[in-house]
Amino acid sequence: MLYPDDDYFRLVREVCTRREVLFIADEVITGFCRTGRWFALSHWNVKPDIMSFAKGVTSGYLPLGGIMVSREIKDAMDSVKPEDRWMHAYTYSGHPTCCAVAIRNLEIMERERLWESAAKMGTRLHSGLQAAFKDHPNVGDIRGGKGLLAAVELVEDKPSKRSFTLDKKVGPRIQQEMTKRGVITRVRPVAGVHPATGDTIFYAPPLVISEGEVDRLVSVTRDAVKAVLGV
Repeated sequence: MLYPDDDYFRLVREVCTRREVLFIADEVITGFCRTGRWFALSHWNVKPDIMSFAKGVTSGYLPLGGIMVSREIKDAMDSVKPEDRWMHAYTYSGHPTCCAVAIRNLEIMERERLWESAAKMGTRLHSGLQAAFKDHPNVGDIRGGKGLLAAVELVEDKPSKRSFTLDKKVGPRIQQEMTKRGVITRVRPVAGVHPATGDTIFYAPPLVISEGEVDRLVSVTRDAVKAVLGV
């Protein structure tokens, strides 16, 4: 859960264009309202040549994935004679039931303007985490601010951001404490010795989450961290 600097994707786009390299964006996790926009790259006004998507297109009710391509790529495909095209397919390509679910899911997203809800609740979540952990001696980083994607990184030493050692199992223990309190989330245990990233708690709640549920996420995290670290 790493947020790029605001000029990152613009520069990637410039390099790909200059070198005639296709820019392929993976929006499997970030697409369809998750970041407070329909697609994350729109935050930086960047258009890829190819975009992959899945998960959010059906809100996970049925499995479906796909790609979008630029007009230039589509025209290149269409310019090839049918007898010269390389054809391939997958068993479940264009599955009618999955596609019907996706269409209805997108209708709900549009009708309920879920990108706006994700932006508003994401801001509330990020602000709540900042208020709860900004001065915590074992929090090395608080990530968020674009929709309902956030993370809290835990470290043994705040000034140096030295990670806890793997044997202390800080992330998994906090996950257990959160589960006891009725919140199920994902953690990433420390990856290795410093400067590897520390134990991280991830947040990607439903787009329809309420203000009260956002506040509960924050309070449960605070209580779980205190139960494990004593502060």
